[in-house]
Amino acid sequence: MNPNIFANYEFFTGVPDSQLKPLCDWILDTYSLDPQKHIVAANEGNAVAIAAGYHLATGKVPVVYLQNSGIGNITNPVASLINHRVYGIPMLFIVGWRGEPNVPDEPQHVFQGEITLAQLECLEIEACVLEKNTTDDDFNNVMKRFEQRFAQGKSAAFVIRKGALKYECKNNCAPVLHGQISREEAIRHIAKAAMGGLIVSTTGKASRELYEIREQNKQGHEADFLTVGSMGHSASIALGIALHKPSKRIWVIDGDGAMLMHTGAMAIIGAAAPKNLVHIIINNAAHESVGGMPTAVRKIDMPALARGFGYSCIKRVSTIEELTAALAQAANNNELSLIEVITTATSRDDLGRPKGTPQDNKVQFMDNLMK
Repeated sequence: MNPNIFANYEFFTGVPDSQLKPLCDWILDTYSLDPQKHIVAANEGNAVAIAAGYHLATGKVPVVYLQNSGIGNITNPVASLINHRVYGIPMLFIVGWRGEPNVPDEPQHVFQGEITLAQLECLEIEACVLEKNTTDDDFNNVMKRFEQRFAQGKSAAFVIRKGALKYECKNNCAPVLHGQISREEAIRHIAKAAMGGLIVSTTGKASRELYEIREQNKQGHEADFLTVGSMGHSASIALGIALHKPSKRIWVIDGDGAMLMHTGAMAIIGAAAPKNLVHIIINNAAHESVGGMPTAVRKIDMPALARGFGYSCIKRVSTIEELTAALAQAANNNELSLIEVITTATSRDDLGRPKGTPQDNKVQFMDNLMK
């Protein structure tokens, strides 16, 4: 189906998902980043709150889009804010179904996919699965039922199966920032500078690129914790390690979208101020791992933010020469460091995936950490 089936709605907010790329492309083609019509949120709970404000201001039903992994982030505002027994604020959720049972997917999506429909039911969000063969009549009949729920202050959701939506993007929705180096090139230099230390890398293509770099260099993977799932939490994982292994230098490879999703982690890191932690934010101003939708980080003064949170040594780099110098300094510093690396929003089409399981990665990493 074409995502324009949702054209009757006037406000969209959420966090992009590769399963929902046709929808995200249609929204960008139709509304771009006009905040009156469309906001790419920091996280899914943030999107629900923004959507609640829209409803309070207009009386209309907003649309919140998310990957099913984001259901965890919406649970609190859905249960304690918009539920019909609290404020009764209706919303239409559009949920990308990663890890659908009997459909091959990455390990972090499997359990989430199994419980997706049950989670929505538990939250009293009536769900309808949108499939490739869903007809216009089927859709319209479901919408009539959903509209009755909206009138009662209740919410509903379309759960989108892979391939259910089709749309050809018309406009180039490239992010505002344009770096001179690729993320993979930056990670290659980080891996070299971090030799002897330990790396925690964020979910998505950054971890896949780090894995492939180790393979190309014929190195093991015991020095890397490749975070799968739990977007936005890699820096916090790294903090927990750094505080309890003060003799080890801990490097975290973060993304701009991941950092934005749980920015409060930076305040906690700054307050704890581990001297052995190097926080690297790869900033391509996009959710590039899930389709390239822009992030608000393009408008953020990252060095000023880090300074306000209490980081000591702060660098913003956009060339290999600047990155090399910043990494060398961070490798020898005895203070909490942050490096923002401006990169292109691109990646290889033939980028592979880790061959081992997350449990394998955990065991190898911990064995190395305990030496």
